[in-house]
Amino acid sequence: MSTRSDFFNRRAVIALAGGFLAASSLLASPCPASAQAAPQPVRIGIVGAGNIGGTIGGLWAKAGHEVMLSSRHPEELKGLVEGLGPKARAGSPAEAIAFGDVVLIAVPYKAYPQLAQDHAAALKGKVVIDAGNATQARDGEVYGEVQANGIAAVSAKYLNGAKIVRAFNAANYKIFAKNAHRQGGRMAIPIAGDDPAALAIASQLVKDAGFDPVEVGPLAKADSFAMGSPGFGLDLNAEESRARFGVTR
Repeated sequence: MSTRSDFFNRRAVIALAGGFLAASSLLASPCPASAQAAPQPVRIGIVGAGNIGGTIGGLWAKAGHEVMLSSRHPEELKGLVEGLGPKARAGSPAEAIAFGDVVLIAVPYKAYPQLAQDHAAALKGKVVIDAGNATQARDGEVYGEVQANGIAAVSAKYLNGAKIVRAFNAANYKIFAKNAHRQGGRMAIPIAGDDPAALAIASQLVKDAGFDPVEVGPLAKADSFAMGSPGFGLDLNAEESRARFGVTR
């Protein structure tokens, strides 16, 4: 049964997506540059402050979004957040989830069961960008789950109730750092999710980070660009990526 808080979470996601789409249409309009509006800044909570969290969080901070990177020891993140500029701050995972209109999950995949145990209620109804990958050497039993069921299904299990979009998992963080805002055709980022409003929000954030989003399809299609799949590790532009994944837009 839907609760009152579920209703307001849905309204918040729809409103946030509407704001992104309105800003995007303004940016795409032919009006003079002086009359164009910048995208509305978004508060983004990042669970994790490692390679992916620090890289993507830094790109969002430079784009004008408010970001909170998190760790169980947030005091250890002082140097990182200072290096990312005034739009970045540090907190605990619980604080980052509460802070964010959007949450980026950027922790080792073996942490997902504990993440679900500790924060499932707080993540329910949130737009969650899931950047995790499962590796055999690091992730143990959860890696076995992914091999058996696919990473889309396992993420949906542990992030149950969240509006999940798989993104920023299809390449190494060094590739993202090198290619953000590159000239001559932006690097494509494949994304997949079941919620249209969440996909719209994630697509805009991919653009703000300096890439072109390519919507591959519903969340189940995320298996096509998971680590170890033929769609992983590709450095393509949007046209090439759409052709590779067989999508038309």
